[in-house]
Amino acid sequence: MRIVLAEDSTLLREGLVRLLADEGHEVVAAVVDAELLVAAVETYRPDAVVTDVRMPPGNSDDGLRAAIEIRRRWPGIAVLVLSQYVEKRYATQLLSDRSDGVGYLLKDRVAQVEDFLDALDRVAAGSTALDPEVVQQLMSRTSHADPLSRLTPREHDVLRHMAQGHTNAAIAERLHVSQSAVEKHVNAIFDKLGLADTAGYSRRVLAILRYLGS
Repeated sequence: MRIVLAEDSTLLREGLVRLLADEGHEVVAAVVDAELLVAAVETYRPDAVVTDVRMPPGNSDDGLRAAIEIRRRWPGIAVLVLSQYVEKRYATQLLSDRSDGVGYLLKDRVAQVEDFLDALDRVAAGSTALDPEVVQQLMSRTSHADPLSRLTPREHDVLRHMAQGHTNAAIAERLHVSQSAVEKHVNAIFDKLGLADTAGYSRRVLAILRYLGS
């Protein structure tokens, strides 16, 4: 996989370059600010981008805004965003247009190499990858008036794994249940969230967005 990396911390940037290279990926550019990130993507047209949220030149959400621009200009390029803290609005902004080929991970997840690489692979394959901690915090913020409060504990578990980007088969394996059981839970989630089977829309994506918007 050809990757453009954007991270202003020299230590983390060099560590990620080495890690990705060891896994057989090619880091075609490793840049230190959001403007260089967009320029590198335009030059190299990589398979995926890995970027920090807070970067120069503004040291605010420059990396996130660059990621959104990249998704708009080059929709075929997967984007994995790294953040120091859980920021609900960042995850929502990334998924606002579409949820394919995008991920949002906490930087601590990079230290868990297998989880980080798995998320990168899922994003590159066109799926969604949300950090489990992000999902957990979003889940804990739901109010009793929210439609999500109508879900059973098992349905919450299924939706949490859906939001992380796992397929029904992967969810079944993780929860130690049959795939048909997961499919029943997924359909129940759609019904309880009032998500009709409308042509042109993915109920799975809408459920995740409803989850993020809670």
